[in-house]
Amino acid sequence: MMGTRSGSFARSRRMRACNRQVFSGSDVEKKKILKCRRVIGHQLVLRDANPEDASFILGLRLDESKGRYLSKVAPDLQPQVEWLARYQADVGQAYFIIENKAGERFGTVRLYDAVGDSFCWGSWLLRAGSPTAFAIESALIVYRYAMSLGFSAAHFDVRKDNRSVWQFHERFGAMRLSESGTDYFYSIDEAAIQYSLSRYARFLPHGIQVVPG
Repeated sequence: MMGTRSGSFARSRRMRACNRQVFSGSDVEKKKILKCRRVIGHQLVLRDANPEDASFILGLRLDESKGRYLSKVAPDLQPQVEWLARYQADVGQAYFIIENKAGERFGTVRLYDAVGDSFCWGSWLLRAGSPTAFAIESALIVYRYAMSLGFSAAHFDVRKDNRSVWQFHERFGAMRLSESGTDYFYSIDEAAIQYSLSRYARFLPHGIQVVPG
């Protein structure tokens, strides 16, 4: 189901696109996206990714049904290992493995491109056969965690062909700002985020617990 367009290894062009579509001016105060060891939810945990996750991530991205909306990658494990090693020193993003509480890996999600009170998120993939509730809970955890860092809005782009994902975001209250030949560009404001956190509270009834790095 998942596949928000922003990929882990070709982010800069899409980051600029997000900025152009949502913001003008350069005098906004920039909040920071911080890594943490874990963000614990109801059934799921977002765990900070590391090089040992390279094989799992590569498998997700090579899955034709999951990776077709992301930038193409070669079936070569070493670049994934090297990227994850560089990621550990990168202070501008948080890249998580989506796990259940038993530590079984189900997917990935990434927060990056902080602009004022807004952050961009993507690289959102869940493996085939994941429970439907995991999509909703992982999105709620992303928003809860971002709000704990001081963010109150988000922006992102989704491939037009990726209908299930852009419909999901629109149900959450995301507003379509514009489009290119291949992508829709969205933002979601604080009111819509808060409404969805309340509307879908049964999927995250006790909020989140953040375990620092």
